[in-house]
Amino acid sequence: MSRNRTNTPKALFIVLFALTFFFNHSVFAADGEALFKANCANCHKPDADYTGPALKGWSKRVPNPEWIYKWVANPAQMIASDAYAKSLFEKWKPTVMTAFANLKKDEVDAIMKYVDDYTPPAPTAANAAGGGQAEGSDNSMLFGILTLILAVVALILVQVNSNLKKLTDDKEGIHRGEPVPFYRNKTYLMAGILVLFAIGGYYTISGAIGLGRMKNYQPEQPIYYSHKVHAGTNQISCLYCHGSAQDSKHSGIPSVNVCMNCHMAIKEYKGDPIVKEDGTSVNGTEEIQKLYRYAGWNPDTKQYNADNNGDGIPDGAKPIPWVKIHNLPDHVYFNHSQHVKVGNQQCQTCHGNIQEMPEVYQFSDLSMGWCINCHRESKVDFYNKETGEGNKFYSIYEKFHKDLKNHKMDSVTVENIGGTECQKCHY
Repeated sequence: MSRNRTNTPKALFIVLFALTFFFNHSVFAADGEALFKANCANCHKPDADYTGPALKGWSKRVPNPEWIYKWVANPAQMIASDAYAKSLFEKWKPTVMTAFANLKKDEVDAIMKYVDDYTPPAPTAANAAGGGQAEGSDNSMLFGILTLILAVVALILVQVNSNLKKLTDDKEGIHRGEPVPFYRNKTYLMAGILVLFAIGGYYTISGAIGLGRMKNYQPEQPIYYSHKVHAGTNQISCLYCHGSAQDSKHSGIPSVNVCMNCHMAIKEYKGDPIVKEDGTSVNGTEEIQKLYRYAGWNPDTKQYNADNNGDGIPDGAKPIPWVKIHNLPDHVYFNHSQHVKVGNQQCQTCHGNIQEMPEVYQFSDLSMGWCINCHRESKVDFYNKETGEGNKFYSIYEKFHKDLKNHKMDSVTVENIGGTECQKCHY
């Protein structure tokens, strides 16, 4: 019995270590690519200008190696005091880079090394044919299998050690009682119950936290509308179709008439092949014909259908039943104009690289934590009376103006002006 008690703590330690490794593998797997995608990819590409400049070759452009750390930590302060930073702002204004004071030097180094070493991925057969983007791989299953294997190996080693000790005792004439089988050992049984309880609790809590969140939600729409074709290839501004985003709470869905402004003249699709994520080809011309049927437009006569029933709309015309993708709970208040016009946020901040999506999906989970983290990091663009730059909406915050002027604060975030107060977002 004493031998069994001696081996039990060792086995428990090995199993718990393996479980700890499993639940924290993402921390050990962090690298420059992951940091870049988490912090920079919304505005930057390694090899092409985007919302911000291309980052590849940054070390040949900055004044000195230490410059990048100061810039990442506090871009607003650098713009006010550094000539090169000011030249960047002049080129890309009114957009000001978000400060990432939370990034450590080694994390910044990892990001910058990743962009310098970046090479475009070789196109796969599906991509070469116009297929969808490859999904990011998830190694959770692999780590789970490895953890299970390690746990089984640990138990086998414990049993082997027990048998070897028994042989040694028999050879030396030491008599010990038979050990309790592991499936009847109360310590093993309790350890197993605790492990199962911990794993079950982890997945139960994770599932409960994710209730109602619809990240990657991509419903099938009545017309296959490609943002990649419209906002990407043809460079149509988001605000042309979603003009109310800068003036009201809702971004709005464009009416059929907005679509017809262009498609009265464009009745055939002659661009690159459109292919869904599952590899199915899309006939762009047929999708335009669907639009005509909803609009009550005759492409042959280039006229709307007659209004024979006198209801004010062409015969056969009806609204397009678009399926809403981004949904917030009823108790959450979100105002597009406050973010787009006042906060100067780009559409990509919340919706991802919308201009690269063949068909739109929900890019972020839109959770409360996600929003709060953005408010904690986003800087307020105060109006500067001397230069005439900045946003006059924030001119009422006189205290912060004085604190900035007196260098008591180097920047003000949305959190400082009440952006994390409950009543700001909840009715």
